[in-house]
Amino acid sequence: MKEIKAVKKVKGFATEQSIKVSEKTIVEIEKASSFLTDIGNVSLFIASITRETFSRNFEFKEFFRQCFQIGYKTLPLIAVTGTIMGLVLTIQSRPVLVDFGAVTMLPGMVAISLIREMGPVITALMCAGKIGSGMGAELGSMKVSEQIDAMEVSSTNPVKFLLVTRILAATLMIPLLTLYADALGILGSWAGANIKGEVSFFLFFGQAFGQIEFLDFFPAVIKSFFFGAVIGLVGCYKGYNAGRGTESVGVAANSSVVLASLLVIILDLIAVQITDMLI
Repeated sequence: MKEIKAVKKVKGFATEQSIKVSEKTIVEIEKASSFLTDIGNVSLFIASITRETFSRNFEFKEFFRQCFQIGYKTLPLIAVTGTIMGLVLTIQSRPVLVDFGAVTMLPGMVAISLIREMGPVITALMCAGKIGSGMGAELGSMKVSEQIDAMEVSSTNPVKFLLVTRILAATLMIPLLTLYADALGILGSWAGANIKGEVSFFLFFGQAFGQIEFLDFFPAVIKSFFFGAVIGLVGCYKGYNAGRGTESVGVAANSSVVLASLLVIILDLIAVQITDMLI
């Protein structure tokens, strides 16, 4: 038990009283205080990002450089992931469809599964691991080496130059990477269908895209934009607010991946519920 001194006013006079509080209660109060502080810091961070995004003198050169770093340099990883995703989904689903005599439904089933759910989510999770950790580590190392402080001293706005460009680049590039993964996933599905059979390329793609409707495509693209924004925000926030020690760089990169992946799953759940209500 610990004693906390509190000031109480009795008939206009201040009196000091001692209140006994258990250590467990103190720990819970500190956790609640830390949680509320984090919410406040995140709110201020998002507000500053929003304000600088719509301000003048946008950093187009840095924005395009980040688009290249996030988009083009992630293409090999997404290409392998998308192809294997379609290949595995086809190999696993084909025996069940053969038993029911519904092999002709395989292209459409794979295409809808990839476009609606697997493509956006798997791509976002892969980008959370690569892009989120990269942002956290890069900005964390800049924080530790005091490069961000040097930018502020030299009258360069680090929020506009470092954070806004990265977040907008991630928001724009991840939907494009998702479409790229979907296309290669369907191509991998065709390759998987030809392992134990022979299916024409044009016939397979005709059956695949013949089952896709606008309501399959549009919600998946919209939620991909939110996935990109969340990955960029988390990576930049963790890196920009990293501690001063070198150990904080690894902590920022690791926490960026974990939190971004968790938020992607939560956002996907919310998006599925909203789509289900609208359809």
